[in-house]
Amino acid sequence: MRWIHCLAVGALGLALAACTTSPTGRSQLALMSDDQLDRMGAQAFAEYQQERPTVGGAPYRLARCVTDAIVATLPPGARDGNWQVRVFDDDSANAFALPGGYVGVHTGLMEIAETPDQLAAVIGHEIGHVLARHANERASTQTATQLGLSVVSSAAGLEGPGGEQVMAALGMGAQYGILLPFSRRHESEADVLGLRLMADAGFDPRASVALWRNMSRAGGGQPPEWMSTHPSHGSRIAGLEAELPRVLPRYEQARRAGRTPSCD
Repeated sequence: MRWIHCLAVGALGLALAACTTSPTGRSQLALMSDDQLDRMGAQAFAEYQQERPTVGGAPYRLARCVTDAIVATLPPGARDGNWQVRVFDDDSANAFALPGGYVGVHTGLMEIAETPDQLAAVIGHEIGHVLARHANERASTQTATQLGLSVVSSAAGLEGPGGEQVMAALGMGAQYGILLPFSRRHESEADVLGLRLMADAGFDPRASVALWRNMSRAGGGQPPEWMSTHPSHGSRIAGLEAELPRVLPRYEQARRAGRTPSCD
């Protein structure tokens, strides 16, 4: 069993060596390079454009205007290059941002977001994911979890039908006890970063609460929060409202500095 011990120690050493800090000060595991993620982002964005028609005109100009205003507030390294923006003809209320500088917005979301400020709440949230390197952290956590389960399986000699059942149970425990809560933590952190970004760009962060109330009224069932990668609408609204007193001064400062984006 000595090799198993060495493998576990080596995995721990790799994890410790790959620890970074998120923009909110939280420790992260990052096993992939930024170049790798940027290439993956470019490939995913190209494939997405092949699968869905894009929309120009006023919807594109609105999404472009909001994105440009937010990107202008990013740290120098994050705003380098030209962020690509596309509006996709899709009824689902969705948007995303990818490593490398790519933003996609569905027309279904633009029907729910009633103002540019509400749209900025979503785009800021999605860019917050990129800024916090959540894609890297999620992939790294999944890799480390799979490695850990392999070590447990080898160390315990879990072979045969009985062992497969135990490993399946362990896998479910990892999914609901580690990976899904980890994703909810990402969503909550992106909410905080999104509020900061939209406030710094001159968009009213109070619009984020109005947006999520719109989303809640729009319907659509949600799984129990412990089984979901996203917080419930109620939890998300409560978190946003709790953060508003800390970001409203940033918004007021941005307005005094002349950051008043006109994206109508």
